[in-house]
Amino acid sequence: MRQLLLLNKILLTSFLAVGLQSDPIGDVTDISGSGSKVLRTNETYDPDLDFDIVSFDDVRTGQGRLEVTFVDDTTLKLTEHSKVIIDEVVYDPDPNKSKMAMRFAAGTARFATGKIGLVPKKNISITTPSANIAIRGTDFTTTVDEIGRSLVILLPDANGNASGEIDVITAGGTITLNEAYQATMVPNFESPPSQPLILDLDLNMIDNMFIVSPPKEIQKQEQEQQANSNGGDNLLDVDLLEENLLEEDPELSEDKLEFTELDIDLLDVDLLIDVLEVMEEIEKARASGSSTNTSGDGAFIKGTTAPGFDKVTNFNTLIDTGSGKVTFFRDAGGVVSITLSVEANATLNATNNTGATSEIITNEGGAISIIIRQNG
Repeated sequence: MRQLLLLNKILLTSFLAVGLQSDPIGDVTDISGSGSKVLRTNETYDPDLDFDIVSFDDVRTGQGRLEVTFVDDTTLKLTEHSKVIIDEVVYDPDPNKSKMAMRFAAGTARFATGKIGLVPKKNISITTPSANIAIRGTDFTTTVDEIGRSLVILLPDANGNASGEIDVITAGGTITLNEAYQATMVPNFESPPSQPLILDLDLNMIDNMFIVSPPKEIQKQEQEQQANSNGGDNLLDVDLLEENLLEEDPELSEDKLEFTELDIDLLDVDLLIDVLEVMEEIEKARASGSSTNTSGDGAFIKGTTAPGFDKVTNFNTLIDTGSGKVTFFRDAGGVVSITLSVEANATLNATNNTGATSEIITNEGGAISIIIRQNG
């Protein structure tokens, strides 16, 4: 009898465990494009809005984007050609027993922890093919390229400050991100993460990268344009920017009309792949001895952080020892990009759109004088 009771207890425990694993832990709250799939045990599903997500789901996007919102309001946004395996999510009445584990396998994802706090950040585990990510922050992006390299960017909170901290951990070491837009890249799990750099980004750029569906007012305009092109009124007869349009519909306020298709083209998520590759080049430059106020294979630079982003001058500086070039890039009232030989003796005087001035000197300076005035 005792053995029978024990067997019944084991069977009941197993049944409950399966039931817990199949309970919804979130659902699809936005989706666009085509080709998104959810792989679950031996089944493949084509998700749509309100599609339930459960533990151990393999979520993939094709020619589209997808957003998952979990029970605790944690959000996961995936861009095109991304793959995330939700290893396990457990919500327990005892928060210390709650946990969330995911593997970011490919593409670009944005992860923002929920406000309800059902899962302590210490119990959230994110991995990529080349790194483990310990969460003490609330909002970050991860990009994984086709060979498994990872780029991690810590995003700001609503006040523009860092949204906590993130530890990026490999067998080669650990790097902590604790400033807004601070980023590190990892080539493989055996190598240490790169030294953090602050990227010249803003939250509007990041938000646009992760738009799943265009705002409703943009969709409305697209539908009107499509109707006109299919035999309706001539598109040239319709002024979508007519002033009284904004007066009649308060929903079409100026701030909501900032989104355009051009924004998406210019801020394509391939930008993050480019950033990953640039950061790898910067790390190689560091390894070869090229950095601020150093000489040798690289330039001797004074007045700005090199390589990397300088919060005072707002210049990004990249030293490419392979080509023997140094590039200064800034977006402040207009984009400026200047490329010089690492051996050039140059003085760069720059004034941005706020009137702030800075002087950057390469090597001895003086032989080449560059004056920049950005008044936009």
